[in-house]
Amino acid sequence: MARDRSTEDYAGPLKRLLLAVLILCLIALLLIWRIDSPRVERFRAQVVDAVVPRMDWAMAPVAATVQLFRDFESYRNIYDQNRELRRELRQMTAWKEAALQLEQENARLRDLNNVRLDPELTYITGVVLADSGSPFRQTVLINVGSRDGIVDGWATMDGIGLVGRISGVGANTSRVILLTDATSRIPAVIQPSGQRALITGDNSSAPPIDFLESPDLVRPGDRIVTSGDGDVFPPGLLIGQVAQDPGGRLRVRLAADYERLEFLRVLRDHGARRVTTPSGLISPEEPPAAPAPEGEAQEAPADGPSDAPVPEAVDG
Repeated sequence: MARDRSTEDYAGPLKRLLLAVLILCLIALLLIWRIDSPRVERFRAQVVDAVVPRMDWAMAPVAATVQLFRDFESYRNIYDQNRELRRELRQMTAWKEAALQLEQENARLRDLNNVRLDPELTYITGVVLADSGSPFRQTVLINVGSRDGIVDGWATMDGIGLVGRISGVGANTSRVILLTDATSRIPAVIQPSGQRALITGDNSSAPPIDFLESPDLVRPGDRIVTSGDGDVFPPGLLIGQVAQDPGGRLRVRLAADYERLEFLRVLRDHGARRVTTPSGLISPEEPPAAPAPEGEAQEAPADGPSDAPVPEAVDG
């Protein structure tokens, strides 16, 4: 017990002495470091050169700890930036989809504007509202009607080729029969052979070519345009190209993109015959017979009665 008491008696004063010596050394070091003198400056340089290189091992943990905190801060910044980039990427994906849709719409509108037509043909562009979607009826509905001056029988095109014909007009909408419809009959001419034919719809994507005079003169890839016969369509409108199915039958590879009908150009063909009956879309009406000129006797028809009166000639 006495031994323990002697140790405690010396430990307290020794600690206080060491603390006082440490404080005096620090004060002396502060004073020396603050003295502005060439000798003191050289002394400070010698102390730094002697102490600092040997303290690298002691500063390594401190430097590693500082670097660890810096890396953690960088990780937090990268995490925040990554989250912000993901949010911007989602926005850019939505903007990209909208831009693609606008680009496609703009391309179709440019196609409508760049197609060269007869200068006498004016047109009005309508938006496709609905598709019949029926396997027995190939029609679409557009948002132009009688208020826009649309009448039955006018041709409709997309940006490149012929699509169909107006078959019903309302105040604000119109119905278009497509070339692929089973009731569609289009008189056409095949270039460069000049062969005339009839494009008959059969509810398929490639209508067959019928009533060819010389099929041997027609080759796959030949251009097909409207002939203008019977005032059904204006002449020279592109329909498509000749193709041959596996069975050997000639068909039309349509130039119009029927899978993406969004805008249709309705051609104002004021010189064409106005259709007043649905059957007029298929078979034209017989033109009235021209009256016989005065001063000539009218011959009786071959199948008419032989005793029909013959008017006498009038003397001039």
